[in-house]
Formats: sequence, structure tokens, C-alpha cells
Amino acid sequence: TLQWETLGRQFVEYEQVAPFLIPEEQQRRLLDFLSLFLKAWEQSAGVIVFPNIQLLASEVSKLLTKEIKRNLDGKPAEEARLALEQLLQQKGEAEDGRLLLKSVYQLSQTDLRTMWNIIGSGLPAALMQCLYLFFTFPLKKSSDDGETSEDDTQTQEMLVKIMLNMYREEQGVAELLADDKLQSLIIATASLWDQCSHSWKVPTGRVLRTISKAQTKTSIVYLQAVDCIKIAIQNLFKLADTLPACDVCEAASIVLCFVKDSYPISSALLTEFENNDGYQLLLKILLRCEGLQQNEGDPYLDEILDMLTCLTTCGKTELKVSGNIVHPQLPHFDFEQTRSSGMTVKNLQAFQVLQSIFQKSNDQHLCGRILAAIGTIWAWDTVNFFLLEWTLQPINQFTDIIHFKPHPVQVQFFRLVESIVLDLSYVPHEILKKVQYLIKENVVPFCTLTALQCLLSMTRKDLLFSDVFRDSGLLGLLLVLLRKQAKILRKSAGTHLPGLEEGTEKELNAVMLKMVAALTVGSVRNTVVLKDYGMVPYIKIFLDDECYRSATLSILEQLSVINYEEYMSIIIGALCSSTQGELHLKLDLLKSLLRILESPKSHSAFRTCSGFNGLLSLLSDMEGALQDPPSGLWTAVGQNCILELVFYTLQGITAALHLDPANSNFFQRHGLFEKMAEDLGSLGCFWTQGERQIPLSLKKTRTFAEFLDAAFCSSEPFPMWLKNCIWILNFLDHMVKGTLHLESYFKERKPEMGEVSRDDQEGPQAQEEYPVAFKRPGNKLPASAYRLWGNPEEKWETGDCAIVHPGAVCVMVRLLPKLYKEGHSQLSQEIQCAVVDHIQSLVKSEKSRQVMCGSGLLSTIITSCQDAFRNESHPLHLPLTRVFEKLASQAIEPDVLR
Repeated sequence: TLQWETLGRQFVEYEQVAPFLIPEEQQRRLLDFLSLFLKAWEQSAGVIVFPNIQLLASEVSKLLTKEIKRNLDGKPAEEARLALEQLLQQKGEAEDGRLLLKSVYQLSQTDLRTMWNIIGSGLPAALMQCLYLFFTFPLKKSSDDGETSEDDTQTQEMLVKIMLNMYREEQGVAELLADDKLQSLIIATASLWDQCSHSWKVPTGRVLRTISKAQTKTSIVYLQAVDCIKIAIQNLFKLADTLPACDVCEAASIVLCFVKDSYPISSALLTEFENNDGYQLLLKILLRCEGLQQNEGDPYLDEILDMLTCLTTCGKTELKVSGNIVHPQLPHFDFEQTRSSGMTVKNLQAFQVLQSIFQKSNDQHLCGRILAAIGTIWAWDTVNFFLLEWTLQPINQFTDIIHFKPHPVQVQFFRLVESIVLDLSYVPHEILKKVQYLIKENVVPFCTLTALQCLLSMTRKDLLFSDVFRDSGLLGLLLVLLRKQAKILRKSAGTHLPGLEEGTEKELNAVMLKMVAALTVGSVRNTVVLKDYGMVPYIKIFLDDECYRSATLSILEQLSVINYEEYMSIIIGALCSSTQGELHLKLDLLKSLLRILESPKSHSAFRTCSGFNGLLSLLSDMEGALQDPPSGLWTAVGQNCILELVFYTLQGITAALHLDPANSNFFQRHGLFEKMAEDLGSLGCFWTQGERQIPLSLKKTRTFAEFLDAAFCSSEPFPMWLKNCIWILNFLDHMVKGTLHLESYFKERKPEMGEVSRDDQEGPQAQEEYPVAFKRPGNKLPASAYRLWGNPEEKWETGDCAIVHPGAVCVMVRLLPKLYKEGHSQLSQEIQCAVVDHIQSLVKSEKSRQVMCGSGLLSTIITSCQDAFRNESHPLHLPLTRVFEKLASQAIEPDVLR
């Protein structure tokens, strides 16, 4: 503060004596003061406490202006340029010019009033003359070949910063109009770009762009009066033939800035631009940018495209168009509501340049930028889509040539088409007809694929498209194409034909199936069309390939709406004909079946199509699958996958029995529960040797719930066979209660194109995988597991457990003797006792015992557990006897008496 106070007094003293000093002495004293001023500035980190700063700025700026003019007067341009450089870069004793420049540089960054004083000194015009010389007349030395010295760079930075600060003010631009250097510099950039100083190109562009943004009515009249834009365009036409494309873009972008920035004030420069073939110039320049390496010239190319996009809204009158809205349209579409007062297209000439570039160029970057520009114009005002499409029809015309464009451009184009529906809620029928024709011709498969994906996205938005694409013939076209592909698949019959079903072609088949699936969802009429085309036998051929399967099943599920028997016949047939190793085909078929079985109307068709026998045959085919260690074919299959198949098979049976007396009676009457017990017992985790088990004295007993907690959620080691047995018993327990079809244990996985098939991913690691609820041994069960099992901390046996399917209890009893493994006698009999106790809890209520009457449970207990009944010392004797007595007290079946 003391230092600034001292400087303040010194400047006041200078002001008092200055009028009495000769000019040379006055200048010397001011320069001496500036040296102290700059030192104080540097020491105070830019914080100034100087009351006369505006007066100081005026004095310093006037002196710098005077020195510049003195070095320019009477000299040829090149000499004047050299003299300026020497003035501003002097060192040592003769550094007056640099001292003045640095002082003005610092003062120009203070406040607006100080800046006005600098502008009023005449410095704006003087520095414009300097810039013109520096840009136009390069010095013949290394510094202009890209090897700029540090001093040159510092000088340039200070000069440019001062000009930017001055010229962003309207007063600063007004100071330039008394001279011709602004016009001269603009024209020079358009004519001498290849001859100018390389190191001054970018700074000159920055300065001129700053001036452009500060244009006034007066400056526009000045530029128009001297035909500045007209001359610049004429010169750029010449450069466009000779200069590299990126250089022409850089030069043209400066001229276009003045045209675009002036329009909000006056349309004069835009009119001059248009009257002198400005749009033809831009088209010529932009088409020369084809093939530019990525990022080469991109900033200026993008700048031109951005300004050209803005010019589309520059016009005197609103466009008046009245289009014919083709119906049907989406329910919430209302054209009248799309009208707004936003940035609407008024300049079709400017847009035609963008449109012509896309039509004539196949350059990825150029075409992509044009599409992005169109998206921007639509975003400004939704009515712009209609204004353009009802006049120039850009999207309509682009559809005819899109297959010639690079793949990324095709993707971008169809996203734009998709946005017409998704964002504008408009159905462009004419455009969609052309897209459909593109699909039919299939000139470029990738383009066809991308187009179809676009239509698929639309179809999923609204059911209206189910009608639109049926009436347009797209559904029929897809069915014909799929029939052709199905015949090829059937002919190949699993053999690999060179070039068949590879890459894009295979993905195209997948999307066609998805499209047909989307068109049939919720549309009985479309499903009938599919059936009338005789497509059902062909559609089911696609089931074998996993990447087609999801869409194929969706189509078949829609078929069930009109014919449950046909659906059941296909699914059950596919399940029965699948090979032992096609586990994931079976899983997908079973999941589809479960979705259909949610409808009670499907249960009868399931039964009549041998659904129960078909599902039980899946269990039969898995004989020995859960052996530990696995053997044969099952070695390469994860046991989690096998358990999943068992689960979904039992789920399907439970779903078909749910609230269906006819199916329940059929299942019981044909002894299918006994068949189920036999098939489950042969999976490999249950004991099948038949030797008599030696009863042991159990050291400890646990409830079924405690067993489950110990097996899956503690650090206690449990053998693999026992874990698998417990899982199956859990499935049966939920089947008893009629809730198995509502449970979910396994994570869903939807294969997509390009992924490895699940069958190829199974391996040793997968064998250790377990259903979601029990994947982390040693951790407590997640909350979702308690929904299935109940919280182990709560008493399992509480409550009245309703028995819905008593036959499933018989299955548990038949498996009871098989809960055994050599070397695990103690553990085996402990789990047997836990299961019997659990069965006892199921039948302890009178209601439960009534349900069990006629189920054959008593005879099942006698025939399946004879050893335990005959040996009073057997651990199962007492609990089995209690179960027997409870049931016998209700009713004795004749076969039990025998």
C-alpha cells in the first residue's frame, strides 16, 4: 500500500510538471515512471491501488500510438513491418516500445472505464495497422517458419490480448471505421492466406472473429460500402481451387463470421453474400473437404457447418407450407400443437447447401455432420421437420442413397428417422415406404439390418405400427424372407455351409424374427396372417439356434392365443426331440411354456398334447447327471444348469396342475407322481445301490430349516450330493404347497448376437455354481431366500401349511430312503430324520390330513420305508409311525390294510 501511495504522488507530480517540459523530457519521465509502475504491479500480484489509473492509461496509450505512427510514417510496407517489430521487441537501454506495450497490456485488463480511455487514444486503429502488416508481410527468417522465439511469442500474445479487449467493445470497432485497414485485413485473409505470415494466421482469425461479434449498424454499412464481402468471396473462389481444403476452410470461416454475426442487426451482408454466389462457394469448399484425415481442419470445417446451420433460420419471412398429414397417426400427435415461435427455417438456400453436400459426398465425417445439423434444426423447433420435408424433402431423398454411405452414417441416419417417431410422435408414411423398399431390395445387408432395427424400435413404441406395417406389406415381406432362410437352415441340418449364416446376414435374420415377434405381440390379426402364410412349420426351425430362439418363442407364444394345442404340440415336441446335451434349449422352451401356462385355458391343451409325460421324460434323460464326481456327457455341464433344468421341469408340472382338477386327477390316476419319484431318484445324487442301511444312534438332530442353513450358509462342509438332494427336496416342498411355479431361483440370461453360446461356456467353474439364493457359503441367506425357505431363526414348524398336491409328499417319502451315501451314514440319517419331521409338520393339522386321504401316502410309507417300520431301533421308526398314525386316524386305505 505504501508503494502504491508513493507511485500515486509521483504521478501527480509528473502531471503537474509535464506541461512545462519539452516532449522528449516529458516522454522520458513517463517511461521512468512506467518502469516503477510495472515493478509494483508484479510485486503486488496484480492488485492495484492507484487512483489515477484511467489518466495513466490514456497517457500511455497515446504515447504508444504516437510511437507506432512514428515508426510507420513514410516507410514502405516491409520496412514499416520490420520497424514495428524492432520497436516492440527492443531490449536493454532502448526498450521504450516494449515498456509501453507491456504497460498497455496490463492496463487493458483492469476495468471497463480504463479500457474506454485506451480506446479513445487512437490505439485501436494503430494496432489494426500493425496487425495488417504482421499478417500480410511475413519476415524472411526462421521465426515465420514455425520456430517462433519466446520474445516473439510474448509480444504477439500481448498485442493480441490488447486488441481482443479493445475490439470486443463497440467503441473499439467504431474507432476502426475511419481507416481502411479493417476492410483490407478481411480481404487479405481471403486472398493472401497462402502468402501470409504463418505465425499470425490464428491470432488474426481470433481478432477478426472478436470484431465480428461486436459489429454495429455503422460497421455493417462501412463493410457494405466497400464491397468487402463481395471481394472476399471472389478471392476465396480463386483460393478454393489451389489451397489445401483445411486452409480454405480457415479463411472462409472468418468471412462467414461477419455474415452470420451481422444478421441480427442487418441483413445487408447476408444479402451481399447471397448475391455473389456465397452458397456455391461454401458448397465448393465443403466438398473439397472429403477425405480429410480425422481432426485435420475439423475446427474450421465444423465452424462453417455450424454457421451454415444457423443461416437456415435467417430470413425475412416465415415459410408458408401446408402439408397433407397422412393417417393413421399416433393418438397424441397434433400438428397444430407443433407450431411455435421458436427458431424456424426461413432460408432454404442455406439448407440446400447442407442437403447437396450429403447427396454428393460419401465422406463419413461430412455426412455425419450434416445429419447432426439436421437433428439440431429439428430440435430448435419441431415444425422445422415439416417445413423441410414438405419443401426440400431431405430425409425422403436421403433414403434413396443411404446404402451408398459408410456404415456409421447409415446408423446415424436411421437414428434420425427413428427420432421422427420417438421424439416428434409423427408417423412419416412416405419415408417408411422408402425404408421398406430398401429392406426389400437388400442391396447392402448392413444397411438393410440398420433400417430394420429402426423400424423395430418404432414398432415397440406403439401398437399402431402393427397395423401400419401389416397394411404396407412389410409383415408379408418378412415372412417370405424368413421362409427362405428357414429352408436354408433345414437343408443344412446342422452342417456348416461356407458363407452361410455368417455375420450381418445372421444378425439380419435375428432382427427379422424380432420384428415379426413385435408385430404379432398384442395383434391377433397379425398372428392370423402369419398362420395363413403357412409359417408355423418354418418358424419353429429357428428354435435350434440360440440367437434366434427368444424371438421365435415370442412368435410361437402369440400363436398360442389363437391355438393352444398347436403351441403345446410344438413346444412339447421340441422338448422331447432335444438331445441330452441341449440343456439350454430345454430351459428356454420350459420358460416359454411357463409363461403360457399362466393362462388356465392352456392346461387342457398341455394335458392332451402329452405335456406331463414330455416333462417327465426330461427328468428320465438326466439319469446320473448329478453324480459326484460327474461322468460322461455331464462332465462338461455345470451342475447349476442341471438343477435349473430340474427346477423348471417341476415348475412346469406344478403350473399345469395349479387349480386344475382335471390335470391333477390325470396326474394322480396315471401314477405320474411315482414316475416323478423314480426319475428324481435316478439323477445321481440320491442313493440307488439298494443295500440295507445300518441304523445308528444319532448324536445330534437338527430341523429341516436348520439343516438348510447349515448346508448353504455356514462354514460347515457339506458334500455336493447332499446339497443337490436338499435343493430337490426344497422344490418338492414348494410343489406340495402349490407355489413352486411362482418361485424364482435362477438369474435370467438373454443371449445376444455376437455372444458365445451358453453351452460353450459351461466348464469346471460352472459346476460349482449354485442358484442365486445360496451362492455364498459362510454368509447369511439374502432376504430373497427367506421368502422361499423362511427365516432359519424363526421356528419352521409353526403355522398350518396347506397341502395342495399331496402326491408330491409321496414323492418326498419315496426319496427318503435314498437320502443316503456311503461314508456319510451319520449325516444321511440325520437329514432323513429332519425330512420326516418336516413331513410330520405338514400333516399335523386336520385339514392337511383330509387332503392327504386317498393320496396313497400310507402305502407309500410302508413300501418305501419297510426297514424303518420293522426295526424299532431305527431313527426313522418313531417319526414315521407318528405320521402313519395321524393319517390312519383320518382314514385307512384298502391297499394299506392289505
